[in-house]
Amino acid sequence: MLELAVARALYDRYPEFTEGRLAKVRSHVVSRQSCAVVARQLELGRQLLQRGADIPADELERLSKNRNVLAALLEAALAALFLEHGFERIEQPIVAAFDPRIEYALTSHVDYKTELQEALARRGQAVSYAVLDVEGPPHDRRFTCSAVIDGEQVGVGAGESKKAAEQEAAKQALVSLGIEETAA
Repeated sequence: MLELAVARALYDRYPEFTEGRLAKVRSHVVSRQSCAVVARQLELGRQLLQRGADIPADELERLSKNRNVLAALLEAALAALFLEHGFERIEQPIVAAFDPRIEYALTSHVDYKTELQEALARRGQAVSYAVLDVEGPPHDRRFTCSAVIDGEQVGVGAGESKKAAEQEAAKQALVSLGIEETAA
């Protein structure tokens, strides 16, 4: 439902965008990271704290701030709303809740991995990513990854997920290679 609502909103608002650009924006808007941001704005973590009586307090506190948990809570809430009210009644509120994420995706460069991959393809090169380090307990990991081109490490990034760390590594690789970013 989330993807459908956002895709339709993007298609209606930006008919001049290519399919590829619409897909990139939609992908960012419905990502786990964006869902967690919207869940925080809707205070779903606070709701979990108030309703999680069967969970130990320290565990509940940690869960209420965890990005993956918040994103899952939002997705579950949307599914419940869909089952209760149907798509037509919840489509516009979904789009309204995600409007700031749409604006962010439109005005910010959000996919450095694709940018790097496309730039390297034009040069006849390819990039691979390697996990350099993983820290923290399973529920609170921090990843460090590198972007490797022709056997040379050209960027290193860290993040709360492997994907986020790879994005940061790709961003650093773009800078170190002097590849200009194209419009997102």
